[in-house]
Amino acid sequence: MRETQLLKGVLDGCVLQIISKEEIYGYELVQRLKTAGFVNIVGGTVYPLLQKLEKKEMISSQMKPSPDGPPRKYFQITEKGEAYLADFWDEWHDLVSKVSELEVNDNGKDD
Repeated sequence: MRETQLLKGVLDGCVLQIISKEEIYGYELVQRLKTAGFVNIVGGTVYPLLQKLEKKEMISSQMKPSPDGPPRKYFQITEKGEAYLADFWDEWHDLVSKVSELEVNDNGKDD
């Protein structure tokens, strides 16, 4: 199974987790995801996701001057985004527990 298929369902939570730690602009967010090991992530995936999260009022944005060129759009998490993120982590831990339980229970069994 390709990582991209698995990532579709959790990328919102990953992006919100990064934004919850500090306000960040899009390119920096893409680089942070790559540093975390999501090497196949591209701006074409992240930027529409940021627009979707902003439309759903989970993040807000603000243009700020950049020392390296034109102003940048910085994103901050909102209260709605924090609530979504808390639910995401609860559901994630529950899912990981269930999948791990399947692996433990099926280990060494013949079909």
